[in-house]
Amino acid sequence: MRKKAIAGKTIYHILVMGIGIIMLYPLFWMFMSSFKETSTIFTTAGNLIPKKVVFENYANGWKGFAGVSFSTFFKNSLFIAVVGTIGTLASSACVAYAFARCKFRGKKILFAAMLASMMLPGQILMVPQYLWYQKLGWVGSFAPLIVPFFFAIQGFFIYLMVNFIEGIPTELDEAAKIDGCSYYGIFGRIILPLMSPALITGGIFSFMWRWDDFMSALLYINDAVKYPASLALKLFCDPGASSDYGAVFAMSTLSIIPIVIIFLVFQKYLVDGIATSGLKG
Repeated sequence: MRKKAIAGKTIYHILVMGIGIIMLYPLFWMFMSSFKETSTIFTTAGNLIPKKVVFENYANGWKGFAGVSFSTFFKNSLFIAVVGTIGTLASSACVAYAFARCKFRGKKILFAAMLASMMLPGQILMVPQYLWYQKLGWVGSFAPLIVPFFFAIQGFFIYLMVNFIEGIPTELDEAAKIDGCSYYGIFGRIILPLMSPALITGGIFSFMWRWDDFMSALLYINDAVKYPASLALKLFCDPGASSDYGAVFAMSTLSIIPIVIIFLVFQKYLVDGIATSGLKG
């Protein structure tokens, strides 16, 4: 039985390692290609290790285009991702607390509408949203990429936090009410500190989605100075001429560093947040 258990664990780890290598291979290929000469990237695609290491790709890529360096693009992405994430967490936490703890008319209907909104493809909303933002005069600015997230427009985060709050014992709310806490006091002093795993999990997903958001930037941003990194990377390649793919891969490698850092720092909270375990003994 012991030999079978060891053999089973060995096979399991080999399979997991194989799947992990397959998933990481494209990223590793991109990273190694960023040190190759542009003319040899696709002709030697099967060779991961470059014959000649070229560091100029990073310098050339950092220069950007249209007189705007990639430092500006990264700053724009960081601003959009951070502010949008703050708005998402703040608004979603408030709405989730109302659904999980407060009693009001139409609660079930609103919750069902929120769940239904999660099933709508984003493409359906593109045209009406664009027309709305155009009338507000937001097209060409960061407003369409930031302001809507302060109004809890993403049902995923609300649903995640509702499940987490429902896992917190209601006895804590009752004890706080006895001590004179209002709904706002219970939310700020009891619920909010306990739901930190859900907030961190939502923050990771929100930051990642805002950082990688290409379509929204393509629709609403029309000035190169305001381009985020996701849009700049696409426009860095000129389909009508030869593109510096070495520089593109170099900037693509740099663009994933913030996501990797955030994941490594906060990965221990992911399981707690997604499992919605609530208060633990």
